[in-house]
Amino acid sequence: MRRFAGKVAIVTGAAQGIGEAYARALAAEGAGVVVADVDEQGAKVADDLGGLFVRTDVSDPASVEAMAEAAVTAFGGIDYLVNNAAVFGTMKLDFLFTVDWDYYRRFMAVNMDGALLCARVCHARMAERGGGAIVNQSSTAAWQYSGFYGLAKAGVNSLTQQLAHELGSLGIRVNAIAPGPVDTAAHRAVVPGGMSARIVRDKLALKRLGTPDDLVGMCLFLLSDEAAWITGQIFNVDGGEVFRA
Repeated sequence: MRRFAGKVAIVTGAAQGIGEAYARALAAEGAGVVVADVDEQGAKVADDLGGLFVRTDVSDPASVEAMAEAAVTAFGGIDYLVNNAAVFGTMKLDFLFTVDWDYYRRFMAVNMDGALLCARVCHARMAERGGGAIVNQSSTAAWQYSGFYGLAKAGVNSLTQQLAHELGSLGIRVNAIAPGPVDTAAHRAVVPGGMSARIVRDKLALKRLGTPDDLVGMCLFLLSDEAAWITGQIFNVDGGEVFRA
């Protein structure tokens, strides 16, 4: 039996990389999948897996509302939301006290506030189906020095915990995955190869970069009924990069 037969999942930032891996895995498990992304490459991904592509800017309330409505129209409702969209591959490297303010605000609007906006728009539709689950994409950057990227991911962690309490009575669970360094096109665009090699050598217990497929199992578990009594948690999937209480 496929775990998600008859279920509907929205995956933001699913045109490539980790989000694409999540979307493909959910479709393989029987879910109707909405591939939500600003990147038109998402249309090909949706065609490949038999899903629906919706061009979505997660920082724009009207765009997110249209995403949710498209999911309901195409599939009849929403059961799962995976908040994966982020500015990363094109991220500027700068300090908190010097980064251009307009860029910072746009960055945070996507990387942190986008997850909240998607949850705000989708949760009532999920409740109509008897509840569901949300998985937010965090990062081990939340526990390390990593500037405004780490700040955004620390915010995602707190958002996960707050939403878990606000939405629990509706039968909606909210958890987060905190990946370590994962070998994607976005990672290669931001992190020089020599730096990646040093991270693997000096910081990872398992001496390789992760892959999107390394994260899929945790995402599917957290969305599934196997995790029915798990909410408000942040799970490191990071090759042993960080220790935290």
